[in-house]
Amino acid sequence: MSKGDGRAKKEAYFQKLTQLLEEYPTIFIVNVDNVGSNQMHQIRHSLRGQAVVLMGKNTMVRKALRNLIPDNPNYEKLMNAVRGNVGFVFTKGDLKQVRESIVSNRVQAPAKAGAVAPVDVIVPAGNTGLEPGKTSFFQSLTVPIPTKIARGTIEISTDVQLIKAGNKVGVSEATLLNMLNISPFTYGLSILSVYDAGTIFSPEILDIEESTLIGNLLKGIQNIAAISLALGFPTVASVPHSLINGYKNVIGIALATDYSFEAADRIKEILADPSRFAAAAPAETAAAGGGAAQEEKEEEKEEEEEDDDMGFGLFD
Repeated sequence: MSKGDGRAKKEAYFQKLTQLLEEYPTIFIVNVDNVGSNQMHQIRHSLRGQAVVLMGKNTMVRKALRNLIPDNPNYEKLMNAVRGNVGFVFTKGDLKQVRESIVSNRVQAPAKAGAVAPVDVIVPAGNTGLEPGKTSFFQSLTVPIPTKIARGTIEISTDVQLIKAGNKVGVSEATLLNMLNISPFTYGLSILSVYDAGTIFSPEILDIEESTLIGNLLKGIQNIAAISLALGFPTVASVPHSLINGYKNVIGIALATDYSFEAADRIKEILADPSRFAAAAPAETAAAGGGAAQEEKEEEKEEEEEDDDMGFGLFD
């Protein structure tokens, strides 16, 4: 490939990245370790209509972003996330749905020597189908596996944790797992972070429910109101409480002095003769109940009269 062809491809890549950055507000930064080309093709196909996957060398991505930073300083945050074997998934859709589509595409893979185990590897008890001559191989492992001969084949006596998550797979462990036809790992895209409208956050943020956000917001408003009231510093959160407290104080002053206004006069009347208001309340309730009962009786009487009018004698 000539230098001119390479330069043209770089220019085309820069243009495509710029176009996607302008068109899509949200980007999933994903790790693509151990993801093959065939699996990547399947992932692109599953995301069709929801998102666009763009891969590229980190140096090219950083150079493109560096050229765009003067126009949009937020891209500097995105450039800092370009580390390791990563790619971009651009989307306009629902973030939870797109995330599910990204992480759901995983394939079984055998353990390779030197690879870091993403999960614990357990060798289950049971018949292996291997000939007795390979018994010594099970005993030579870093973690010896108890075996016995059953019906002319090797049988593993108990479950054994062969590899711990985070440890590297040894040559003997990889050989044993391949002999047993065990593919302990699954590989696919893993989401490292999310870039949305100039902000980068962890994908775990997407698991927070709306009710939790509202609850935290209300709690924050309560704290602001309490602090504002304690300091005597008015804020939007504290003003309603200040007005209510001020109204209570005015009522208290009016009750303690000769100063009066409509609301205070009502309270003074109640305090002056509580029995009158206590007796009035049941009377009003009884009057309302009596009126309803009277209406029911009148309706029953009218129904009886109608029945009499409609009656016929035996010999009519």
